[in-house]
Amino acid sequence: MKLDRVLVYGLGRSGRGAARFLARSGVRGEWLDARPAPEDEALMTELGWARGDAGSVYDVVVAAPGVPIDHPDLLALQSRGAEVIGEVVLAARLRPALPMVGITGTAGKGSTTVLVAGLLRAAGLNAREGGNIDPPLLDVVDSAEVAVVELSSFQLERVPGLRLPVAVVTNLGVDHLDRHGTVEAYHAAKRNITAGQEAGDVLVVPDGLNVPTRSQVRPFSPGQIALVDGTLMLDASELPEGVHPANAAAAVLAAEALLVHLGRPVDAGVLAGALRAAQPVSGRFETVARIGKVRFVEDSIATRTIAVQAALEGAVPPVAWLVGGRDKGADLAPLREAATGRVAQVIAFGEDGEALARGLGLPYCVVSGADGEATLQAAAQAGLDALGGPEGEGSVLLAPIGTSFDQFRDYKARGEAFRRAAQALAGGEGRA
Repeated sequence: MKLDRVLVYGLGRSGRGAARFLARSGVRGEWLDARPAPEDEALMTELGWARGDAGSVYDVVVAAPGVPIDHPDLLALQSRGAEVIGEVVLAARLRPALPMVGITGTAGKGSTTVLVAGLLRAAGLNAREGGNIDPPLLDVVDSAEVAVVELSSFQLERVPGLRLPVAVVTNLGVDHLDRHGTVEAYHAAKRNITAGQEAGDVLVVPDGLNVPTRSQVRPFSPGQIALVDGTLMLDASELPEGVHPANAAAAVLAAEALLVHLGRPVDAGVLAGALRAAQPVSGRFETVARIGKVRFVEDSIATRTIAVQAALEGAVPPVAWLVGGRDKGADLAPLREAATGRVAQVIAFGEDGEALARGLGLPYCVVSGADGEATLQAAAQAGLDALGGPEGEGSVLLAPIGTSFDQFRDYKARGEAFRRAAQALAGGEGRA
């Protein structure tokens, strides 16, 4: 790949990782960002990189995932001969000997990524996770024997020629229509994960999901956590709390495929032990506090129908369901069905909480506070009250449907506010 003139377009987490990686590879490039943060400019100064120009000619443009594929600057740069790629292709081309497992899906891709990396480490490989999940992929590729990469639809828009020996699609639902325009375009971006695969590669998908591919398809089912030859790893009831059976089933097949690809032994006992010891990803269906038989479950990232549905199905009933934030047009019908017989009360909060609760058609109450922190304190208390107080039982579940941007900077900040509120109610006990 010709790298005489390289532009990193869009900084932030991904762009800074790309710049650091290129610098380690002996490449001095240029950068361009419409609103660079102080830490962005500080890093570029430290690296000795100059500010670029969208009107100039470059060999390669490494675009951050948040920059739309049809951004006018990117189109102009392409018209002058630049190839626009993302961080994953950059890693694949400059570190071609590094095996990568790619994982995407509408929900569960982050948790599955962490599980796959953990299984591979248990099998004796120095596996590092990165990509859409922290840290950026390009920050870990030089310290990894295997990279396990969470891939968003944004990243998968710009993966020309990417060949992954093992790829996983956890599921395909509806999301990011503001970026992709249609469900079909969104799914097409997701399916790019297998576009470069060949007959000897492996694609892990849910049983019944049709993803056109030249690779070997390995279907998984939440009720069958097993190796490809049918060797049963463990029953779903043996998984730690917060580890979803579907993610575990997909992770086992992906880890097995990568071990076979590398000519490494597959020890079912080792993999089963690693699953039993697995921990949920922080902020993704995580029990953050307990009061007697009441558990507080934080899944602030659950803003897509398929993710919220999984949270409802995984929470121990009865459920006090915290719903709110800013509505982004989620399909409520499947959630109404998943909640039936499980949800005792909806606790509505934030900008669109009451409207979402009305749309669900379930019993609800509305809480508010002076700010986001106070609102989540009120919501956690209302959830506990709905389950009968400290002597009750069930789950206070934050799976909000709405985005966090009405009261918080991001879903992580909202989740942390819920965690603090729950742990305060529990007297600082935290997780059991």
